[in-house]
Amino acid sequence: MVADEHTLRSHLFEQLAEPFSAQELFDCLPDVVFFIKNAQCQYVVVNHTLVERCGRPSKAHLLGRRADEVFPAPLGESYRTQDEEVIRAGSAIRDRLELHFYPTGRCGWCLTNKLPLRGSSGQTVGLVGVSKDLQTANEKGQDYARIADAVTRIRNGYDQPLQVSELAAAAGLSVYQFEQRIRRIFHMTAGHLIHKVRMEAAVALLLQSQESIAAIASKCGYSDQSAFTRKFRETIGLSPLQYRNAFRVTCST
Repeated sequence: MVADEHTLRSHLFEQLAEPFSAQELFDCLPDVVFFIKNAQCQYVVVNHTLVERCGRPSKAHLLGRRADEVFPAPLGESYRTQDEEVIRAGSAIRDRLELHFYPTGRCGWCLTNKLPLRGSSGQTVGLVGVSKDLQTANEKGQDYARIADAVTRIRNGYDQPLQVSELAAAAGLSVYQFEQRIRRIFHMTAGHLIHKVRMEAAVALLLQSQESIAAIASKCGYSDQSAFTRKFRETIGLSPLQYRNAFRVTCST
């Protein structure tokens, strides 16, 4: 008779010389940021990629610190607020599209997941998180040819209402088939792709124009300024106005 999942894990972990943190495994993945934090939102485990992205010489320069002590303001405060919400509510963040900024001045898109860690009594005692870089899409394959018109429609018509079902139908595919092709090529869902294109346009307009936030919201396909501000804050970690004031130079990718 095969033992249950809990028994299998307990039997293995009890034999380990020290708790398994997975940091050596994630040290092998240069396109993934990995961390574990305690209930005070302090880094307890980090991988080399995070250390490099923070511009620090070693892991020791991150351990015991919070995000607002590692990342520059106002981004650091927004990351800490996100951590505190995961700890407070005990709820996960899954596949959140985010734009991350690095000390070199470069920025890049990633998908972030943060999961609460439970104690023996069920209380939240920390969190574990990963942020996976989104690689450049391969637009030369046969898969792309079938969805090329839909992708062009997204890139050129992001200011208009875009429904995945309509994009799939225009490509002659079911929603499932369309989503599968988008995932294979862009490593994200169709919804994330639409959101990413809109956010890229918003970032450019905020940095390179003097247009009002309301005008930018409309140009990027949002029905009103509040909806735009909510999605922008969720993705960038700052409000549109905070971002404009903090980053007046163009972000290089």
